[in-house]
Amino acid sequence: MFGQSQAFSGFAVDDLGEARRFYGETLGLRAEERGEGDMRMLTLTLGGGARVLVYPKESHVPATFTILNFPVDDIEAAVDELERRGVSLERYPGFDQDERGIVRAGDGGPAAIAWFTDPAGNVLSVLQET
Repeated sequence: MFGQSQAFSGFAVDDLGEARRFYGETLGLRAEERGEGDMRMLTLTLGGGARVLVYPKESHVPATFTILNFPVDDIEAAVDELERRGVSLERYPGFDQDERGIVRAGDGGPAAIAWFTDPAGNVLSVLQET
């Protein structure tokens, strides 16, 4: 039924302007704001052309799961650049993370992954495949 649909994902934030700055300026994604008043939204365009809708929600509660994963060729370089841009890496109990917050070589998962949050507290990751 939807096999050919140009589906897209979406998530909420508490401050659309702050989200636009973070996703557009800090992470370097194409971030286009549209609409007016209560109908303002942000469209992120990812590297492969996929789009993600970001919408303001007054009673926003951050996602407790990873909402966006960014595959990278070199996780060390990606973490260095995130930190240079003022982004802090998250540490989670139960994960064997190194001093930089990177988890290495899990069974069946990526070779390495590190998590960070957007200004609204939503969880994002950079990951390096095997």
